[in-house]
Amino acid sequence: MPGRTLLQFFHWYTPEGGTLWNEVADKAANLSLMGVTDVWLPPAYKGASGAASIGYDTYDLFDLGEFDQKGTIATKYGDLASLQKAAQSLTDAGVGVIHDVVFNHKMGADETERVHVRRANPDDRNQIEDETFEASAYTRFTFPGRQGKHSKFIWDMKCFSGVDHLEDPDESGVFRIANGYGDGEWNAEVNDEMGNFDYLMGSDIEFRNTAVYEELKFWGRWLPEQVACTGFRLDAAKHIPAWFFRDWVGHVRETVNSKLFVVAEYWHPDMDILQRYLDQVDQQLMLFDVALHHHFYDASKAGGAFDLRTIFDGSLTASIPDHAVTVVSNHDTQPLQAMEASVEPWFKPLAYALILMREQGTPCIFYPDLYGAKYSDSGDDGEIHEVEMPAIPCLPKLIEARKRFAHGAQTDIFDDSRCIAIVRAGTADEPGSVTILSNGDEGRKTIPVGTSHAGQGFRDFLGHCEEEVFADDAGNLDVRVNGGSVSVWVRSDAI
Repeated sequence: MPGRTLLQFFHWYTPEGGTLWNEVADKAANLSLMGVTDVWLPPAYKGASGAASIGYDTYDLFDLGEFDQKGTIATKYGDLASLQKAAQSLTDAGVGVIHDVVFNHKMGADETERVHVRRANPDDRNQIEDETFEASAYTRFTFPGRQGKHSKFIWDMKCFSGVDHLEDPDESGVFRIANGYGDGEWNAEVNDEMGNFDYLMGSDIEFRNTAVYEELKFWGRWLPEQVACTGFRLDAAKHIPAWFFRDWVGHVRETVNSKLFVVAEYWHPDMDILQRYLDQVDQQLMLFDVALHHHFYDASKAGGAFDLRTIFDGSLTASIPDHAVTVVSNHDTQPLQAMEASVEPWFKPLAYALILMREQGTPCIFYPDLYGAKYSDSGDDGEIHEVEMPAIPCLPKLIEARKRFAHGAQTDIFDDSRCIAIVRAGTADEPGSVTILSNGDEGRKTIPVGTSHAGQGFRDFLGHCEEEVFADDAGNLDVRVNGGSVSVWVRSDAI
């Protein structure tokens, strides 16, 4: 069977206007034919910024573009009916539907409450002042536009562990709410950046509140009843106690679908930290391979000076491949975003070949790399920048190549710092391939493909090299790759 291939069907600057769900529906069948097995959708629920919300400023998890809230019925991506149509179109095409889950915080509260808080040091959240003082904070969520449909739960200050802004007195910072949970301390089993990385933004959800815990489990059961769902992407996992996702993932798998695909965004390159997190969640989910993404970024900047033999060193794909989701880019690393580390366009075909044609890891494609994107935004210099992310011309063929030719035993030929190859031997029923790539000049390799291929012709499926080459009587195949390029050599009679 071909390996799983995810597509992140959005980016940070996806245009407003409520058209994305319709685009998903229109492209579902073609994505399936191409070889995409799962589509990761953006957060589908109402955000605090209404029709402009990307979805990470979560306001109401139960408003999937159904209610007049935050100045709009539809979300940035469309209304409930178009979401359901998009998900059903994917399902009809045999493509899985992965939903983005943003549980860490809520924003855009409907009312203020008087709360008792303690100041925390923003640079070391474990340093919390002893003195408690009273203030007003936006911590009450009543969802007046929904009027209790789907859930009657009202969120108040006891549902949150911290906020970043107060009124009366007017003050910004990081404030621990005296909510009766945790003896005034932040949640444990979170990342230890800034001492304790429980708090990220907005009204930070208090997972130790049993009512909150049960409401989020209820939502996990409710969502698949409203719209097709075969998995979840868990946002901001390093800010959420691991015990919660361990229990939540187990619960939705038990009550919804035991085969749900789940990947968590624990954005950290250190393998020891990621292994500890996987242990804490009972190995129930996948993680994004942050280290490999950074290797791709470094390689794209260094050109031929980067040693391709080391590209997987220290990566999740090399250490724990069964739990690795590999990315070249995503919405957080694209130009003008906070974690900007945009891989140069020339290297993206090489990077995608490395994650699509190998057995280890589950590759995730980024929407702009498949379809292109143009947008503008302000940079750190305060100036407005026009950004164009070009579509990678050979990416559809690479996705198809994974589906058709990434089969059988794998041999990595990492014998040259500037030119490496990946051989897939194929199976009795499915053809294999030879993928060769170079970050320097034109490269050549002699690959033993076996006497069963003696005398057979091979062509570059990507079309970067136009000639046909033939395996010799001993089953050796001489293949080449253009400088700074990638080629996928397959049997001519398999194309």
